Amino acid sequence: MTRQPVPALRDRLAGWRDALLASARFQRWAAAFPLTRPIARRRARELFDLCAGFVYSQVLLACVELDLFERLAEGPCDADALARACDLPEAAAARLFDAAVSLRLLSRRSDGRYALGPLGAALRGNPGVAAMVRHHRLLYADLADPLALLRGRRPDTALGDYWAYAAAAEPAAAAAERVADYSELMSSSQPFVAAEVLAAVSLKHCRRLLDVGGGQGTFLIAAGQRWPHLELALFDLPAVAERARQRLDEADLGARATVTGGDFLTDPLPGGADAVSLVRVIHDHDDAAAARILARAREALEPGGLLLLAEPMAGTRGAEPVGAYFGLYLFAMRSGRPRTFEELRSLLDDAGFTGIRAAPTHVPLLTRVIVAE
Repeated sequence: MTRQPVPALRDRLAGWRDALLASARFQRWAAAFPLTRPIARRRARELFDLCAGFVYSQVLLACVELDLFERLAEGPCDADALARACDLPEAAAARLFDAAVSLRLLSRRSDGRYALGPLGAALRGNPGVAAMVRHHRLLYADLADPLALLRGRRPDTALGDYWAYAAAAEPAAAAAERVADYSELMSSSQPFVAAEVLAAVSLKHCRRLLDVGGGQGTFLIAAGQRWPHLELALFDLPAVAERARQRLDEADLGARATVTGGDFLTDPLPGGADAVSLVRVIHDHDDAAAARILARAREALEPGGLLLLAEPMAGTRGAEPVGAYFGLYLFAMRSGRPRTFEELRSLLDDAGFTGIRAAPTHVPLLTRVIVAE
């Protein structure tokens, strides 16, 4: 007879807590008792936000599609004029604008006019966020029936088709028009990520940086401008690499840069670098492909070279929703998954890297950085 394991004390306490929280009687008591009332209200708000989240995202999408934040950038506007500018009936416009106020995307001045709210102002300062909001139309389509997606009843997804390399038999053969949209999307959302990474890790003592999967060169350009002594190299799909070459020339960095087109899952990476960066690359790939990329990165590095791996990571304290978001996004994309720091450290260790450590970033929700040697 097999003995059942005795639950750990922590597990027993968690079970007791869950049973208590599920009790309607306890919920009523907690909402009324002065010491527990703030906690009960906070939990109720969190649960409401989970239920209403889709509506929030659609309010945000409507604001972005109407360029509301740009329209209000020069100052407050009365409701009628704003409705006409957005080509919306007054009643519908008021419904949207008031919803945006409740989400702090807009605000109302004392004279009743609408203006930017704190979140709308912040979003206006980050055009990459607006680009992602528009892009999320594809994600909404794929998640219209989440169980159909999870049960494999949707073999073809909008995101899988959008990311040309995700499920393609020969990603390197992707034509220029197939990579244009996603290359622009990644480039628009890359500057803030680049700033976070370069603030976390110094390249002062590096000679040559190879950015693998570097897209249109946004990160490499930022690194080159911050460290004028660096030789620059970029590797990505041929059609993407051509776009990077143009951007590097426009930034007056072409003379310092070498751009190579290929497939990092099948082709060797250019050698001669003492620093290799993988910015938002590994989480786009399943474990076997991720291991192959890391192995090739190690082969490309000179002895004692440095690897920078930057991406949002699951299990990040204070940024736990990252795992939920990328978990479903990448599942719909049909490639990759969010990983914890420990999982990435294990992959790096298996690839032969040493000195694996985290380099703290200011906004870990956006990206975290791992440095390895």
